[in-house]
Amino acid sequence: MRKIGVVSRQLLFLLSYRAGLKRRIGLNRYEVPIRCTGVATVLLKKIENEYKVLLLKRATAVLKDVWCYIGGSIEKGEKAWESALREVKEETGLSNITLYASNKFDQIYSPIENYIYVAPVFVGFVKENQIVKLNYEHSEYRWLSFSEALEQVSLPGNDEVLMFIEKHFALRKPPEYMRIKTEESCSTEKIY
Repeated sequence: MRKIGVVSRQLLFLLSYRAGLKRRIGLNRYEVPIRCTGVATVLLKKIENEYKVLLLKRATAVLKDVWCYIGGSIEKGEKAWESALREVKEETGLSNITLYASNKFDQIYSPIENYIYVAPVFVGFVKENQIVKLNYEHSEYRWLSFSEALEQVSLPGNDEVLMFIEKHFALRKPPEYMRIKTEESCSTEKIY
């Protein structure tokens, strides 16, 4: 008899559990779909020995005048982290960052379209000498302390993301296993 791994057994259990659950509750129930079609990125830069957070003021019709961190769509064929790097470059002109997966997610329920939107949050460390060049999507930017950023953001949930990022990426050395290894990041020095 062939042995199957722990992960395989867990997956088989979950699939059989879900099938059994559907039989027990019937097919009349509806599941709200979960869509992951975008990413979010929080950029950090060490200024005067303290990590600051980059917030951008939206200039387009969607979320006009709202201060938030970087976000955008995943394009066809992209991995989520590739979208994060592309969005950072498009929205800020910054390209030399060290990127980490954060294990945190932006999420919001859309009552009009009846789905839950989930976006993985990435953390990017920016070298001190880089300058932000905004595109048309934003009218202003600010490098803020975490406490200032928490006061500035207005989207529900952004405050929780920022507190998590501060705890796990600004106050502590980020875990190396969360670092996104790109060709560019392998050839540059670590930011932290």
